[in-house]
Amino acid sequence: MAEPIEDYALLSDLATAALISKRGSIDWLCFPRFDSPSTFGALLGTRDHGRWLIAPQHDSARVISRRYVGSTFVLETTWQTLQGRVQVVDFMPVGRQGSSLLRRVIGLEGTVRLSQDLSIRPQYGAIKPWMSRVRSNSNESLLAMAGPDAWVLHCQPLPEPQPHGHSNSFSVSDGEHMDFELAWFPSYRTPPLRVDFDLALSEAMNFWTTWAGNCRDDGPYSPMVKRSLLVLRALSHFETGGIVAAPTTSLPEEFRGSRNWDYRFCWLRDAALTLESMLTHGYETEALKWRDWLLRALAGDPEDMQIMYGLAGERDLPERTLEHLPGYQGSPPVRIGNAASSQYQADVVGEVLVALERLRLAGGKEDSFSWALQRALLSFVEKHFEDEDHGLWEMRGDTRYFTHSRVMMWAAFDCGIRAVRDHGLPGPAERWEGLRKRLRAEIMERGFNHDLYSFTQSYGSVQSDASLLVLPQVGFLAYDDEHMLGTVKQMESELLTGGGLLLRYRTDTGVDGLEPGEHAFVACSFWLVEQYARTGRRNEAQRLMNQLVGMTNELGLLSEEFDTDQDRMAGNFPQAFSHLALVRAADAIHGVDRLSLAMPRTTRTPPRKVAADENGYQE
Repeated sequence: MAEPIEDYALLSDLATAALISKRGSIDWLCFPRFDSPSTFGALLGTRDHGRWLIAPQHDSARVISRRYVGSTFVLETTWQTLQGRVQVVDFMPVGRQGSSLLRRVIGLEGTVRLSQDLSIRPQYGAIKPWMSRVRSNSNESLLAMAGPDAWVLHCQPLPEPQPHGHSNSFSVSDGEHMDFELAWFPSYRTPPLRVDFDLALSEAMNFWTTWAGNCRDDGPYSPMVKRSLLVLRALSHFETGGIVAAPTTSLPEEFRGSRNWDYRFCWLRDAALTLESMLTHGYETEALKWRDWLLRALAGDPEDMQIMYGLAGERDLPERTLEHLPGYQGSPPVRIGNAASSQYQADVVGEVLVALERLRLAGGKEDSFSWALQRALLSFVEKHFEDEDHGLWEMRGDTRYFTHSRVMMWAAFDCGIRAVRDHGLPGPAERWEGLRKRLRAEIMERGFNHDLYSFTQSYGSVQSDASLLVLPQVGFLAYDDEHMLGTVKQMESELLTGGGLLLRYRTDTGVDGLEPGEHAFVACSFWLVEQYARTGRRNEAQRLMNQLVGMTNELGLLSEEFDTDQDRMAGNFPQAFSHLALVRAADAIHGVDRLSLAMPRTTRTPPRKVAADENGYQE
């Protein structure tokens, strides 16, 4: 059975990711991309669905230390047994051709006996590959092959075949070490040679350390901010620039419930928010790369726009259930693909245009493609002005006029108007001003309940929703506006759990078309921290912030939700949205003006007026 979610560590090579438990078992890994079928799937089943364990075999063995080495994703785990101490170093090489995972066992004291248990199970644990031994130079390696995929294990001695996989035992004494490498490669190619472990380790250390060294440090939460930004980088594909919402699928939002979703895709919303956070903290190059991914993904007829895409912009993400997997700790269903990719979510264009405006303010140059596409997106919003949607939370019930969605439509027009008025870009600003004015009046009339003195989840409802905390973030009104303060008061009475965290909304109303039941959504509580910090409730902001950062595991990783009753993580892990919200909340407490920090040190000149032809293309 899989370990508690918080007991896992993340490894990444910027193409895929592995989750390794405190027991030393790699229980989740998809080769060669985040969204590929799993090679190790024990996280959603048993050892028979794939894993790679290296750990002391003594009953007395216990982990006395587990940490990332500095600002990297090189994991060091130290074990203590009655016979001695060993350390296991796990990492994935970065910037190399192909994907592989390296492990080194180092003897620190005495002589410790360890076990290796390897069960390669491709296609989400549904297939047993053909296993054989191959010789390269003077050493033998273990080869696994299944259809288009192949894997080679380099180590000495090799594990022996067993009914469930391949296993062996070995000993390491003080001052000794043993190296292991598992590499994926297309089965039509020859197996890759063993890499130089020390060189690959040095390259990985240098890459992560250099990247993290560019991060701005602001206030007492800066270590958490840096680790969160590192997580966002680790969840990004090095070639395409796409960022997955999480590297996992179907980790339950409610244990034994049905709210299990595949998050190994790229949401426009997450990409836009990542762009903004990276820009705020000094990563202009990364922000431009995410912008390019956004523009590529959106290219085409705006009517074909989706709210999520594959890592390279793939559009076909059909959802289906894997019946052969029992689910995380017996919590089916296990889903791959995501049906929400076909939903209409009216807020997405606003999210994208807000992020691109931040980049524009930072001196990012619009070209004929980027601004023309933004104009097309605004035309899309106009065309669907009267349409209801599924909302930020991807409701699977009836469509509605969600207040948050209507506000983000307002924000889209707001950004378009400023692009014309302040940056000299071509566009029908007067028409957009009229639509913006209509939306504001409509939202204040239909999205605000005067009896509750609060904005509501949707027009005509009486239910609150944590997404309403975004209203001041996009400038619809001030954080301390009386309408916002009333909304926060209603939210506190309706959505705060006994554990002091914020639910997204009440699932027992049937609004989302699913069975009721989920835990507090971590990002929403970070939004509440931001709201407190921006309205003078500093003590409450810090108290809630300390509670939230205390919910990370010892490696600084956050899941999607948190079960305060059982003090355990829930939902997909690690979750980009949670880490994005942590960065925002820390910025608010630190007093960071995200808009002013969007101006990089080298570009503080006023924007230049740009001539354009009748189609909006700049000269």
